[in-house]
Amino acid sequence: MQKVPKGTALVVGLGISGHAICRHLSRQGVPYMVADTRAVPPGVDDFHAAHPGVEIHCGPLTSLDLSEVEEVILSPGVDPCTPGLAELAGRMRDATGEPLVIGEIALFVRVCRAPIAAITGSNAKSTVTTLLGEMARESGRRVAVGGNLGTPALDLLDDEPNADCYVLELSSFQLETTPRLGAETTAFLNLSEDHLDRHGDMANYRAAKLNIFRGARHGVINADDAMTRPLERLPAQDCFTTRAPEKDEWGVARHEGGDWLMHGDTPLMPVREMRLAGRHNHANALAALAMGHRLEFPMAAMCRVLRRFTGLPHRGEVIAEVGGVRWINDSKGTNVGAALAAIAGLGPTLDGRLILLAGGMGKGADFHPLAEPLARYGREAILFGLDAERLEKALGSAVSVSLVDDLEEGMARAQAIAEPGDCVLLSPACASLDQFANYQERGEVFRRWVRRLAKGRAS
Repeated sequence: MQKVPKGTALVVGLGISGHAICRHLSRQGVPYMVADTRAVPPGVDDFHAAHPGVEIHCGPLTSLDLSEVEEVILSPGVDPCTPGLAELAGRMRDATGEPLVIGEIALFVRVCRAPIAAITGSNAKSTVTTLLGEMARESGRRVAVGGNLGTPALDLLDDEPNADCYVLELSSFQLETTPRLGAETTAFLNLSEDHLDRHGDMANYRAAKLNIFRGARHGVINADDAMTRPLERLPAQDCFTTRAPEKDEWGVARHEGGDWLMHGDTPLMPVREMRLAGRHNHANALAALAMGHRLEFPMAAMCRVLRRFTGLPHRGEVIAEVGGVRWINDSKGTNVGAALAAIAGLGPTLDGRLILLAGGMGKGADFHPLAEPLARYGREAILFGLDAERLEKALGSAVSVSLVDDLEEGMARAQAIAEPGDCVLLSPACASLDQFANYQERGEVFRRWVRRLAKGRAS
């Protein structure tokens, strides 16, 4: 059995975050070795070239002797219950009292000297993270944005060492190995079924997400989703909602003949001036505003961002309006919760009806929650891919359904039935891997088809 030398840290997992962990430890002068359960991890030759002399163990972790390991640092993709690691759960480092097994964000917290703003949730965390980062820049702050989105958090410390603040998107995988984040402001946006293959059940999934509040000085929670509430009251707390706000809540209310983003009784801006469409994006904007307010960003600067921000690719991205029909690419809507948010968010804002393009690999999810909003707002659900028939069984009693072979046939069907005022929404509620390489490719197929349609109408 191979022994990890005394005083040596063990980095487990050679993915993107694993490489970032190794770069950080090298910069800090910490002795470490690497383990990966794969026989030949991708990029192992590049790693050897970048870190000559660092030992790599490939294969089962049960063949490693960890009795004298200094610390185990997991990449987010590595389950803490992996054989060889599970017996370390709950063990503490003798010298510090910290857990023996941690993740990349725990390393980040140790050396970060600027305020941290952290965002989690089953859906929309990338949008809110990006919004808040843009609001910081518009406010004249030196901000570094990353984490689960874009640049790994540990690389931000090297890329932006003089940042005024760090805005991090954090996944449940990252949070479950973060003993204490200690953020200046945090947001838990929503919770819906996802990653249960890793966490086992919703209780464990929620518990991992709730770690974002450990040591936080301010929290932002979703007043419309009780599962986002921390177990203990935070030093300071804000709530956002898509209804009229109560007291100091952030919400949406009628003002001067239209819907406005509000902070309590204070009107902030008309929602019609936002480039992002739908009630769910109003909620995203309010969460970012609440966090930015805590960080003392000027309200005028934050509202300027909301007036120009068009969204991230494949996340509620408005591609075109053709003949009075809006086409929206939400290919990143790979689970039921994301699709539900998009349908329920867009539906109330439409003059016409919603045409849903959905399907793919459902991963055993329950599609029935989509039925009620589709009954209220839908014109038709056009279904394709591996689980199209399962979707049909869940939705067929609520809305007209068409089964098609693929996305392009589905878009042609949507064009044929759409009426002015309608919205065609690609929000599949499924993974893409049955017919596409990833959700990005699926979204690109949608984008190219719609732009050809728009160009043809314009010529």
